[in-house]
Amino acid sequence: MRYRKLAMVLAIVIGFGVIGSLAGPRWTPQPLESTIVPETRDVAIGSDAVTDPVGSYAVEQETFDVQLDGATVAATLTYPVDAPGERPAMLFMHGAGTAGNLNFADQAQALASAGVYVLVPAKRMDTYTATSRSYPAMAEDYLVSWRILRDWPGVDPTQVGIYGESEGAWIAPIAAVKEPGVGYLILVSAPVVPPREQFAFAADSYLRNVGVPDALLRAIPRGLGADMPGGGFDYADFDATPWQRQVRQPVLMVYGTDDTSMPTIQGPLTLIEDISHAGNESYTVRYFDGANHGIRVDDELAPGFVGVLARWTQGLPETAMASPRIAGAQPEQAFRAAPVDHPRWYASGDMLVYTLLAAFVLVLIGPLVWGTSRLVRRPTRKMPPPLARYSAATVMATVAVLVIFVAYIAYVASLALNYRTDDLVVHGGWLLLHVLGILAAAVGVRSVASAWNAWRTLGMRAMSAGALVIWGSTHVGAAGLLLIAAYWGVFPTVF
Repeated sequence: MRYRKLAMVLAIVIGFGVIGSLAGPRWTPQPLESTIVPETRDVAIGSDAVTDPVGSYAVEQETFDVQLDGATVAATLTYPVDAPGERPAMLFMHGAGTAGNLNFADQAQALASAGVYVLVPAKRMDTYTATSRSYPAMAEDYLVSWRILRDWPGVDPTQVGIYGESEGAWIAPIAAVKEPGVGYLILVSAPVVPPREQFAFAADSYLRNVGVPDALLRAIPRGLGADMPGGGFDYADFDATPWQRQVRQPVLMVYGTDDTSMPTIQGPLTLIEDISHAGNESYTVRYFDGANHGIRVDDELAPGFVGVLARWTQGLPETAMASPRIAGAQPEQAFRAAPVDHPRWYASGDMLVYTLLAAFVLVLIGPLVWGTSRLVRRPTRKMPPPLARYSAATVMATVAVLVIFVAYIAYVASLALNYRTDDLVVHGGWLLLHVLGILAAAVGVRSVASAWNAWRTLGMRAMSAGALVIWGSTHVGAAGLLLIAAYWGVFPTVF
């Protein structure tokens, strides 16, 4: 009998492992075959153009409201004092998340001290949520601020460009196409590829840096490839390619070599190819050694970064194609950012939530029926002694698996986002999850075996109708939760 139970546990664990292997999309990112080799490590912008260096002028600021269609945002203008002639100007577009008009203060101060007018409007938030946002609409909003900057006294209206960072680099090309008067584009830490592809690429890079087991990487397409429960997130599949292929303005692209969230080689190669469709060959690429997503090293802007921005901007059009076109530290990108496979219908969108909720409801029916029977003073006849204990143990073991899995994922995510490693927890925790999953299966088998023995011995007298409901819902719900755990890789995968 003991060996029969052991064989049953083994069969169930293998079955769950097969489900984990086959139930959802696999994750097989392809190596990036192309590369970029900077011409020199010196990031300085070439050409014979005469430009003012950072620190040439005193700087002042002015904050005012910008009236949009249905909203008002604050904007801060940072400008040089007594700079001669009409000067170039730059509008900043924010990255993802909330952002105010005081962001980019370091860049604004430095650029203004070189003679460049800088306007930073706050991001409009009434139409920007986690589940819904429109990049073309955001471009229209930013263009209101761009036109204010273009018409500002002291600004050269032909040299008013856009600085788009991260998410802003999806918006900037749209604005440049909608408003041909945009003088230039500076794309900093630009994803270039659609958001869902960039999210998956970043997750893969972060998790590989932490050193997670390969099996855990399967969670990337199963999570990021799924439709959002309740709808929304349509912007995740936004493709900037049609807009990028219409860009005619000079483009400066900037990356930090320590930014593992962006396709730092694939991005520039893709954009250079895209703008060539419009006959545009005016591109410049710079890589800053050891800089992160915000082009910072140890919380300070990377050495030479603002100097590159100031000289390239002031030197246009001479600096648009000045040698070296690509310079800085050598970037690295092992895998391509590519389209993400979608999970099957039963593990995507609303079904993802319905399945989890249904399993938890079934698990909770038992305690609810028991509690209700106590309140109405009609106690449900007790199960035979071992069944109640085994049923409770089955529920606790199953719930513990999911709770510890969520805690494990949260800790791994924290490690990844903070660029830390912890091999003991990462690999030890993954092994512990496998052990807990097997233990939960074993407890469930023991519970079912005990119920079978009770029915064989006592027949229908083994449990009342209420007790049968408690036992049945508990075990069906626990089985559902273990299936969900298997889908996310808690059980050892077979292949």
